[in-house]
Amino acid sequence: MRLVQFFSPERGPRLGSVQPDGRVLDITAGEPAYTSFNALLEWSGGETARLEHIARQAEARTPAEIEHTYAWEELDRAPTVMQPHLMIPLEPPEVWGFGVTYRRSAEIRDADVAAAMDSSASIYDRVYHAARPECFFKATAQRCVGPHRPIGIRSDSMLTAAEPELAYVLGTNREIVGYTICNDVSAWDLERDNPLYLPQSKIFTGCCALGPAILTAATAPDPYNLEIALRLVRSGEVIYSEATNSGRIGRRFEELNEYLYRDNPIPPGTVVSTGTGIMVPNEFALRDGDVVEIEIEGIGVLSNPAVRLP
Repeated sequence: MRLVQFFSPERGPRLGSVQPDGRVLDITAGEPAYTSFNALLEWSGGETARLEHIARQAEARTPAEIEHTYAWEELDRAPTVMQPHLMIPLEPPEVWGFGVTYRRSAEIRDADVAAAMDSSASIYDRVYHAARPECFFKATAQRCVGPHRPIGIRSDSMLTAAEPELAYVLGTNREIVGYTICNDVSAWDLERDNPLYLPQSKIFTGCCALGPAILTAATAPDPYNLEIALRLVRSGEVIYSEATNSGRIGRRFEELNEYLYRDNPIPPGTVVSTGTGIMVPNEFALRDGDVVEIEIEGIGVLSNPAVRLP
């Protein structure tokens, strides 16, 4: 089951279910209490099976009339108050990230650090093989954007890059209730200059894009076998594209949760981004006006323009 949040000029924020034919059914019409994914999560008590059950019930109660359905193309566009459009799929109280979970990420990051520091630094390779993963605070809801909203390019960075990642949404008792796409936008030059600059590399306005949908965990395919693709569009042309598979990740999500929850209260609705297996070459650092498209099978395509922050 794929759930989206969208805006209707007549009705305001709504929760929708993406049907097999691509139409979006306004399930808020079937159950007015469910105006958002966060509301659905609260009503379900953060339990995976119950969330799916409640969403299915609301879907069944929703009239199939034309005023309660939208073609995907009607919603998947730049947002304006005059037209219906997709919103961020949830308002996460927190977003956490795990890094260097893919082998290629470790190799490329080490090579860049060694070149910058004129040394054989191997901090990324070491953490890839270590028992403890890299874990960092990424964002709050106000730093996140949804589909077609601008991601940020730090004003003090010359090498801010897209990082396409599979992310999961947490309920209660460490349960994963769904999956979405995360663009973990990062200022690599700051982090490479000194690892202590990691928070500044990771946390800023528009540093995290989420969407376009949440694929519920109860009906999701194997999360360790999903195709992930990145396309970087500049002046209307694809200048870089790459793909990987989530099966190449070196750590299971239960392991990531084990470290995330250690002495650390995690509220339901928290999003956890699981690391990238696609490392964009330095020459394709984001420029003002670029568009980043990330596609993960079963979830959809997350598209965002890049804007340099003032």
